Amino acid sequence: MIFAILLAALPALALAEVDSSFVFEYHRYTALRSVLLAVSQDCPDITRLYSIGQSVQGRELLVLEISDNPGQHELGEPEFKYVGNMHGNEVRGRELIILLAQYLCGEYKAGNSRIVSLVRDTRIHLMPTMNPDGFEVAANQGPDGNGWTTGRENMQGLDLNRNFPQLNSIAYSGESSGTNQDHIPIPSSYWSGTVAPETRAMITWLQSYPFVLSANMHDGDLVANYPYDTAKSGGFWGSGYAATPDDALWRDLASTYAQAHGTMATTGGGSCGFQGQGGITNGADWYSLSGGMQDFNYLHTNCYELTLELGCDKYPRESELQMEWNNNKESLLAFMEKVHIGIKGVVTDTNGNGVADAKIKVQGNAHGVNSAADGDYWRLLRPGTYSVTATKGQASQTKSCTVGSGAATTCDFTLDAAGVLSGGTTGTGTGTSTGGNNDPFWWLNQDW
Repeated sequence: MIFAILLAALPALALAEVDSSFVFEYHRYTALRSVLLAVSQDCPDITRLYSIGQSVQGRELLVLEISDNPGQHELGEPEFKYVGNMHGNEVRGRELIILLAQYLCGEYKAGNSRIVSLVRDTRIHLMPTMNPDGFEVAANQGPDGNGWTTGRENMQGLDLNRNFPQLNSIAYSGESSGTNQDHIPIPSSYWSGTVAPETRAMITWLQSYPFVLSANMHDGDLVANYPYDTAKSGGFWGSGYAATPDDALWRDLASTYAQAHGTMATTGGGSCGFQGQGGITNGADWYSLSGGMQDFNYLHTNCYELTLELGCDKYPRESELQMEWNNNKESLLAFMEKVHIGIKGVVTDTNGNGVADAKIKVQGNAHGVNSAADGDYWRLLRPGTYSVTATKGQASQTKSCTVGSGAATTCDFTLDAAGVLSGGTTGTGTGTSTGGNNDPFWWLNQDW
């Protein structure tokens, strides 16, 4: 339900000499709102604070957008997200995302060329907590009294990382024929089950923005986990490697985070009881789960999402937070920059109009992406030369696109207008928002 949120004006954070100004402490809900608002006030030209919905107990699921044109999807600019604290007692990600927001704001103002380029060329969405209610339960116990599961679930007793539509079985059944490998509709039967309000809000969010790359932060081990999470056969532990059509790309993406991390690639989580080779693992090869968020991102939307396990201790002491920031800062930046690899472009018709929901497919790879509302698209790829086809309705065009080791290669497509129209409406509603007044969350742009 749409409603106004009123908060008293808060002083902006002083972010000169950014890292040295940080306060490494946990933020409970009121403090979380305050610090996000303070960052937004300190960098009003590049930020927008909004909510995608509410938790069971009515806490806002807050997101800080960082972009040179906040509130707007810019043609050709990819969208990135970090999500923290999905399990309420796994807390590193919550604080790292807050610190990242402060860092991006401060370094942008200081003229750091790397950060200025990242902000100008990327629309970044930062969600410190997907489970604010669970965090409050865990915070009441604190780091010394917290159990392995205290605060993990939402207030309905639901594990949010088991609550998403399970689309893997549909994808696996279509592997041999190369069908149903992307943008799989949510089965109607899913909604007859118990769906958490946090999960509903997340699904709407994912369907409303053309996200390209993402990471979902957890604790309990130290490893970058990539799809698929659901085993294709077998039981729970070590059920066997469940490869996606983009397996080599996934390993590159996971390695980007692990290699840039202070200890992930070298220790590989061994002290937690699991040894990920080089700090990365295929999800199902570790253990199988059903209804997870990263597989849902990949199978229902354009978004490629990793699950990052950031430490063995789920609730480290505040005295350890500075070390965690130092271990993760470069990883957080390097992984965001990966949103700019592969190919990108705009699909237009012969009348010059942007074509939404055109399917972009790479020859030899069954997983496709769809163009966004204005016709722009992004397809993460490793270096190489690819035969790429854009299709909408009865219209299609194929091009050879060469990807280097640097920024994405532009590969535009023009489709016959009559052929596009003959296909009717083919959109799935996943990731085609342009922002601004078309943004379903625009009404929270008001001053809080």
